[in-house]
Amino acid sequence: MATASQPLRGKTTCKKIFWAVFPHACFILSLVIYAFLGALMFSHIEGNREVTLSEEYRTFLQNLTCLARRLSDNVTENEKMFKNDIHELFSTADPVWFINPEDRWSFFGSLFFCCTVFTTVGYGNTYPVTRTGKYLCMLYALFGIPLMFLVLTDTGDILATVLSKSYNEFRKLQSKIQASKLCSGSTCSKRNELKSRAQSKIVINEPLTIMEVLRSQSGMKRRPVKYRNVELFEMLIARENENTRPVRNKSMERWSSCPELARGKAVSRVIENFDKIGKELEKLDVPIVLMVLVIFVYISCAAAILPNWERNMDFQEAFYFCFITLTTIGFGDTKLEHPKFFLFFSLYIIIGMEIVFIAFKLGQDRLIVLYKKVISFCAEKKMPSKKIYPK
Repeated sequence: MATASQPLRGKTTCKKIFWAVFPHACFILSLVIYAFLGALMFSHIEGNREVTLSEEYRTFLQNLTCLARRLSDNVTENEKMFKNDIHELFSTADPVWFINPEDRWSFFGSLFFCCTVFTTVGYGNTYPVTRTGKYLCMLYALFGIPLMFLVLTDTGDILATVLSKSYNEFRKLQSKIQASKLCSGSTCSKRNELKSRAQSKIVINEPLTIMEVLRSQSGMKRRPVKYRNVELFEMLIARENENTRPVRNKSMERWSSCPELARGKAVSRVIENFDKIGKELEKLDVPIVLMVLVIFVYISCAAAILPNWERNMDFQEAFYFCFITLTTIGFGDTKLEHPKFFLFFSLYIIIGMEIVFIAFKLGQDRLIVLYKKVISFCAEKKMPSKKIYPK
């Protein structure tokens, strides 16, 4: 029997794990599919657009040619004036004039653009030019941003659970170490003696034996032997069944007999998992200094790796870029030369945005507590003091 029950237990545990992981996998998979569909759409629309030379672009080229000739004719001309003319000329230039659509809007480039849209980073160096692309970008962001925040909240619950449990275990370990330091030999021995005495006073109620059951039934002796033996036999059988039968839930018995109910119960568990999204973030209570330290270490690790991919970045520039990205500020002053590596970096960005999101949530809670204290303090100061008049 034991060997037959072990595979069943393994199957049930695998099913439990599957239904527990299923909602989280659905969110992440839906975001990945949404990003790939957006990349295909924008690469087709923006990558295949026709490049037309506008009148502004031709005027820009003529002015640039005139400045180049003037510089070649008079080399000793004032350099400051020439720099100002160049600066004014290039300030009127449109960056779209110098971009090849097929190179910028390849599949990976479009996927990079979609990631910057629904993460609300928006570096600004890649943007749609066509009217259709702009309308689709607004529609894409309208559904992509809520989906991204849903993934952030869901995975934030997982990180919040890990952080809270790790912090609680650390506090327990710290309290045990402090207790062991403060506890001397005599006090510890006294505590152990008190514990042993308390444990010795505990009375364990064991089940009655058959003879004790027969002796307790004094009313049985007055009845005829035939009926007395039948009742005693039934009582003993019932008692044996209670001791040997494992405790089972009635609903579980219904599942085993009816597979449809088992599927319904699994579906209800999945719905409960969806309803619990965001609950762990509300219960998280760790020091804000710890979260700042986690963010600093997390960004520093990426800042040490990123210069190996992007040669135009050092550690400080990469640290600045990661901070601007994870906080979704996205100025666009620091650009990536290899967006393909950025896509492999996307998992790091999502987890980093989770950590920053948790830190902002903790900071928000601390600010609310601070505002409450300030308002209550000001209200107490403005309350008029009660004057006691003599009778």
